[in-house]
Amino acid sequence: MGISLLLDIVRGAEQDSWNERNKSAFSALFGTPDGRYPKLAEKEVTLRAPEMSPDSGVPFAAYIHPSNPPSGPYSGLSFVIFPVPGEPCLIGLVVGTQGLTPDEAILGRPGHARKAQAICAWLNHRFGGGSLIAWAKQDPTRTDLPVPEALTKTWHAYKNVFDRYGKEMYALYRPTDNREGIEAALTAFLDLFFEERDYEPIASCQSSYQSIRTSWFEHLMPSVDRAQVRLLLTVRRYVIVQGPPGTGKTMMAGELLRDEYGGRGRSIQFHPNTTYENFIGGLAPATTEGELGLRVQPTPGSLMEAAIQAHRDPSHEYLLHIDEINRADLGKILGEAIFLLESSAVPGRTVYLPYDFGEPIHRAFSLPNNLHILGTMNSADRSIAIVDVAVRRRFAFVSLWPRMNVVEQYGCAIMQKAFRDLVSIFIEHASDDAYPLVPGHSYFLESNEDQARMSLRVNLAPLLTEYLAQGYVSGFAEPIRSYLQWLHSL
Repeated sequence: MGISLLLDIVRGAEQDSWNERNKSAFSALFGTPDGRYPKLAEKEVTLRAPEMSPDSGVPFAAYIHPSNPPSGPYSGLSFVIFPVPGEPCLIGLVVGTQGLTPDEAILGRPGHARKAQAICAWLNHRFGGGSLIAWAKQDPTRTDLPVPEALTKTWHAYKNVFDRYGKEMYALYRPTDNREGIEAALTAFLDLFFEERDYEPIASCQSSYQSIRTSWFEHLMPSVDRAQVRLLLTVRRYVIVQGPPGTGKTMMAGELLRDEYGGRGRSIQFHPNTTYENFIGGLAPATTEGELGLRVQPTPGSLMEAAIQAHRDPSHEYLLHIDEINRADLGKILGEAIFLLESSAVPGRTVYLPYDFGEPIHRAFSLPNNLHILGTMNSADRSIAIVDVAVRRRFAFVSLWPRMNVVEQYGCAIMQKAFRDLVSIFIEHASDDAYPLVPGHSYFLESNEDQARMSLRVNLAPLLTEYLAQGYVSGFAEPIRSYLQWLHSL
């Protein structure tokens, strides 16, 4: 039975016997063989479902913390169903009107908000069909912020609900006619609700639990593959792939250059001493047989050389890969050539240079349409970063995140555990600034267990130690230190 009675309540317009129907649905969630959660979990939550009457206000059914009184306003994390006439019930996660206690630790943890947002992103992607059917607040503790006006106007059937509880709501799903979508939303929200109280579904429901969790978990660290980056380069021409260390950004760029571009192009690396002259072009020393033995002449930089190469072979596409693109001030390095980085620019966009660089550039520099630029940047490197909005809008930014499926394919059991535990720490505790620092899967690919232990100690542990020393993970330093102690015990 499990979720089915609750599903019927959400889908049906019937509102008679509201309390009794919700009691039956609530009881059916617990115990074997037909429930979804262990019988013990029933003690961790109380059902509040007041009977509906003309003067009862906004009707609801809520699963709340058992420390709350049997009636009246309540506090803490709750799973709530809001019925409205003629529409399916609105469902979601809500903070009680009396405040965060006793669930302030759950509601204030970055991981809870992050997972609620991932569930809503998955529901929109999987069942939305281009419409917004799920929404999540950035910070559940901000009960001073109402549901956005744009959403309340779109979901106008639930106006009375928003007027009364809009500030307390932080993760919502508006059901459609898709039964599968409603069941997925109910299951995902309830699984998260009970997971936060340390209860997982019973053994017979583990397959469903893991499948749904895996589906929305992918939205916690959405990533792109090589084919997607190649397509984006074709459409946008200028792309930056960013991500934590060890996610394979440079490897992907190398494979693109070798396979998709047939080796046509080159890779360069930026550093703090990279200059306009290195990248665009400028005067550089040239040897001569004259008396002085030295003179200067206009010399193309990396970008100009790539453009010349692409100009000479318009039938093929060329790739310039710039590794560690955030290690230099790209806006300063580009100078006036930033004018050229417009993927939709009309043909012939040109800048005029102070020197004659000879055939085929001379003084008029343009970028051919068959030249693509791919930058890769490490999101853990805080020393220099691209902050120039004028530069940012000229590149399409995509992210590479650590991938569990890669570790499962190549890493031994120790590596898989190390990866899961560390990713879990970052998901649960990292601030938005620290979240992109989670080490990538390349740190966890050793298949030999003895080699794995050594690799974790000599490769991963120093990185985490540096994070601690630099204060990058100061908000969750203790979980990181505990993890390091485990690494050194291997």
